[in-house]
Amino acid sequence: MLRSIRDLRGSTVHASDGDIGSVSQAYFDDESWGVRYLVVETGNWLNDRQVLVSPYSVKHTDPGSSVVHVSLSRQQVRDSPVLDTHKPVSRQHEIEYLRYYSYPTYWGGPNLWGMGAYPAYDPTGVPPDALLDTPSQPTLHTDQPPPDVHLRSTDEVKGYHLKTADGGIGHVSDLIYDDTDWAIRYLVVDTHNWWPGGKAVLIAIHWIDGVDWFESAVSTTLTRGVIQNSPAYDDSMPIDRHYEVVLHRFYGKHGYWSDANEDERVAAE
Repeated sequence: MLRSIRDLRGSTVHASDGDIGSVSQAYFDDESWGVRYLVVETGNWLNDRQVLVSPYSVKHTDPGSSVVHVSLSRQQVRDSPVLDTHKPVSRQHEIEYLRYYSYPTYWGGPNLWGMGAYPAYDPTGVPPDALLDTPSQPTLHTDQPPPDVHLRSTDEVKGYHLKTADGGIGHVSDLIYDDTDWAIRYLVVDTHNWWPGGKAVLIAIHWIDGVDWFESAVSTTLTRGVIQNSPAYDDSMPIDRHYEVVLHRFYGKHGYWSDANEDERVAAE
């Protein structure tokens, strides 16, 4: 199901023995656009400490209830590696975190979650050395600088300007993710301040030509005229596959959910 990061923010994270806290933001990989961690404000029970919660631990989310259920205990969270909120999340911290929870790494494989397409795994089937340092993974004890890390905050991207082939047209107001594989599928772009009668529109991640993290801008080869005439996005309505098909047809793009042949068949119907 496609959901909004804005709606996820503030959701209560419920562990097996009580609440952990509430979601304040998420970290995503700016290469694959996969949500890697939820940042959870723990409140008074853990002295307002922020902790990371991986989609590996998410059992399910209840649309409309603002609750994220995780397969963790409060004690596990209490004993988890301390996050330095004043620094970016380093690869070393990720390795320490994944080792602590016995989660597999998501990098180094052919799919969004390493060897899998979804953040699902069998903890009893993880080899003992699955998270040990290997030539394909960075080491914890080395004099070499750590590899480039591509984790970005969803809060950081909000407000980025959208640059089209012929000028600016709006700014990013939200992100839409799939709560099955935790892939970010769309940017929500608000055009109200850029042209009279503006609206919110969806721009698929695979239509983005590039992101300038220094200039706080997202670029696309789409034109302003095309985007102005595109189907509007109504955040009060769930995004279903019919809407996605209509949106992709409008832009003449293939859907991420199907191959080219199937897209051509659907468009011809």
